Amino acid sequence: MNFVQGKFFITEKTAVAKQIYSFRIECPEVVKIACAGQFVHIKADGFLLRRPISICGLDREKGLLRIVFEVRGKGTDKLSQLNKGDFMDIIAPLGHGFTVNRDYKKVVLIGGGIGTPPMLPLAEIYGDRATVITGFRNSGAVILQEDFGKTGAETVLCTDDGSAGVHGFVTEPLAEILKKNGADMVYACGPAPMLKKVSEICREKNIPCEISLEERMACGVGACLGCACRIKKNGEEVFAHVCKDGPVFNAEEVLW
Repeated sequence: MNFVQGKFFITEKTAVAKQIYSFRIECPEVVKIACAGQFVHIKADGFLLRRPISICGLDREKGLLRIVFEVRGKGTDKLSQLNKGDFMDIIAPLGHGFTVNRDYKKVVLIGGGIGTPPMLPLAEIYGDRATVITGFRNSGAVILQEDFGKTGAETVLCTDDGSAGVHGFVTEPLAEILKKNGADMVYACGPAPMLKKVSEICREKNIPCEISLEERMACGVGACLGCACRIKKNGEEVFAHVCKDGPVFNAEEVLW
């Protein structure tokens, strides 16, 4: 596993929604070797365990890494208190990322809630060949819509309560799009129930699907068993580490 550890300069901080923050960090060593779907492990002062955050952007020309995360506890709250000009203690890039095939003619990217940020690097790669479906609790939780629009991808916004975009879950427009146009690949990240349903739809349509699992990670490099998940390999059930073997898996492999 090829990764870098260091303290890197924060060049930008933005609040993109309530308790959701975007940071850009100057770390060309990381950006040079990172890929879509990988994550960074960040140390919060005063906390033993690092916090895993998905990569949301890779500006290779400027050497800038982007992350977007939601405050969900004391650790991420501490991270959110960092500001432009501070340094962020990072180990990155970690994990197994998405499979990218630039010959794909049409892909569908699905993000649920804070599982939306890792879809942005894929949208930047595929551009107008991508349809991005994002789902949130309500309009106040919606993030990154303008960023997705800039990539040239078609965008479909869903909210649970109908306060913005389509009233309903991301799986509804997904089923319609696959029925009408098909796809070369579906990529998804979000809550487990959403990923399970996405996987079922793709299996029914015989369309390849990769999913990024969300799990608590302690070490981030596969040394502990905190993020074990069940998968199927060569016809046998085995345990994999989300941090090292994932977070991206072939949807057909995951045992729910």
